Amino acid sequence: MTSPKPLHGTELVDCARANAKQGIETAAYQCGYGDDINTFAGELRQACEKMNLQVKELNELITDQDMLLELGTGEIVAPDTASEL
Repeated sequence: MTSPKPLHGTELVDCARANAKQGIETAAYQCGYGDDINTFAGELRQACEKMNLQVKELNELITDQDMLLELGTGEIVAPDTASEL
């Protein structure tokens, strides 16, 4: 869901991280900056500095955990039916 207004702080970092794989244009748009990539990049840089994150590029926000989730490793363990555990 696209933010109706530009995000800042941790909300911006979270949104940028969630959209980092789609590229900077998509991340900027989803975070409420439309096609103003320069402002988005500057605000993201400031937000990361305040959080003590050493990030130079958007793709550095993608964590190892994100990569594992994308690969779909692991098994889903669940009962066969709602009444059977």
